[in-house]
Parts: sequence; structure tokens; C-alpha cells
Amino acid sequence: MEQKGGLAVKVFAVATQKGGVGKTSTTVNLGSALALFGARVLIVDLDPQAQAGTALGVNLAGANQLARSLGWAIQARLQGMHMDIPSIWFDRTELFEIFDGAGTLHLLACEESTMTAAQDLIHKKGYQSTPVLRRMLLELKEHFDYVLIDTPPAVSSLSATALAAADYVVTVCVPEYPALKGAAATRGTVAYVKERTNDECDPKYLGAVLNRSNPPSKWKAQEINIRNGMLHNGLAPFVTDVRTDNRISDSFAHGVPAAVRSASHAPGKMYGELAQQILARTDQPQEKWELPSMIDLEAEVA
Repeated sequence: MEQKGGLAVKVFAVATQKGGVGKTSTTVNLGSALALFGARVLIVDLDPQAQAGTALGVNLAGANQLARSLGWAIQARLQGMHMDIPSIWFDRTELFEIFDGAGTLHLLACEESTMTAAQDLIHKKGYQSTPVLRRMLLELKEHFDYVLIDTPPAVSSLSATALAAADYVVTVCVPEYPALKGAAATRGTVAYVKERTNDECDPKYLGAVLNRSNPPSKWKAQEINIRNGMLHNGLAPFVTDVRTDNRISDSFAHGVPAAVRSASHAPGKMYGELAQQILARTDQPQEKWELPSMIDLEAEVA
């Protein structure tokens, strides 16, 4: 997406076909890390469970609030009605007020009933309607440097809409075999978006985040196999993974991402490093991407 001054706003979808791997925490914490770097960031909650909103302290409830749901806005757009997107987003920049040089963070929030209705409408209208979110985001290109989309874990019209909206797709894996399969399936799906949208949308697969990992001293055979499997299956894992840390899950209760609450501690440092690696890949050919090394299973578990 082109932005004023010839700069490009970059849209990332954080996607996987396996639930429970930390997709939402990855989305909001990467977005927060980018805002701490001084960027203008938009988080888009496309998951009917609305967990990205919870993570950022926003809960849509009541008839008045439902009018600010992204699901409602998508329905309106698909039915030919105008929706002023800036009027419905939530400004969460206050989360960064104690940090010098921080940028901004906004949220397009969702709510289950309106987003489920949007999903049904997209499905009814067919695959040609999946670029709807991308077209909406194009209207916001001068407001933001980065957009991060939190997506549903299941294969659905909403997940297709998220991939169609993205310039880049990042998937998430945990050290469990089903998660590896889900991440690989997501990568495969990305390759078909361009054809299915008649060349309107062309996301690029960017790599996989290993979430809830253990330090090397606690590696078991399964985790080593998953790490090697990510490389073997062409998932292009990032060098920095996100280790298990209760501060990440606990942050949901406070409505402040761990990258902000623990900015100077492990969570903030991990997400900051990961954000830098993700941005580096957007400017590099794939053959230049830095990858972790294969691990000798026998040597590590001996």
C-alpha cells in the first residue's frame, strides 16, 4: 500500500489454522513493539472472539458500542454503504504515554455477533468479496506505518479476508506437532490468494514465529523436532522466538500488552527483536533471510 511521500504502509496478517498458539498475543505485542519504536500502528481485530480488543483494554458492549464494531463496518461496506472508519477506531496511544519517542496505536475492534454476521455475508457473496478489508485499509494509508491483523484460527471467509488484506503473512507455531501442521497449511494457502482474487491481492509469506518455547536447557525431543520441522517444511522461522513467560498471558487481565508492561524485561526485548527481524525481511529477498540452524537431536537430548 502506497502512502504519501512515496512511503509504503505495510500490512501484516498474523495467521494460523491451529487455535491456541498465541496468535493474538503475537499480534498485539508486535504492534506495541512497533509503536514503541515510534511507528503509527493499527491493530485490526478480525477474530469474532475479540481477544485483541481485550488485550488492549477495549470491550464492545451495548447497542451504542456495537456501531463501532469492525464487523458492522464490513457488513455496511459489502452492502454498498459508506462507513467513516476513523470514527469507529479506538485510540490506545495512552498506553505509551510514559515512553519518550513512542508512536501511536489504534484499534479496529470487533464483537462476536456483528463479526459472525460479516463472515456469513462474505461467504454468501463468494471469494470475490474477500478483498473488502484491503479496500477499506487503502483508505487509511496516510494514517499509519504498519497495520497488523489478528485473524481467526479456523479456515473461514474471515481468514481468507485477512490474507487478502495483507501485504505480508506471519504464522505462529508452538512446540507441538499439530501446530506445525497448521502453520504449514497457512503458508500453502497464501500462495493461492493472488489467483483467487484475480490479481487484486498478493500477500507474501514472511516466516513463522515459534511461540511459548523453552530455553535450550529444557529442550525435549518434541521441541527439537518442531524447530527442525519448521525449517524442513519451509516455514522460515525467525531467529528470535518467544519463550514461555507468564507476564505475556497475565497482561490480558490488565488490557496492556506485555511488550508495554514489561518493556525493559524479557517480553519487551523478545518482541522488540522479533519486530526488527520481521521488518528486515520485508526489505530483503528471501535468500537473504537469516534463519536459525538445524539442531542435532541426538546431541541435545543425550
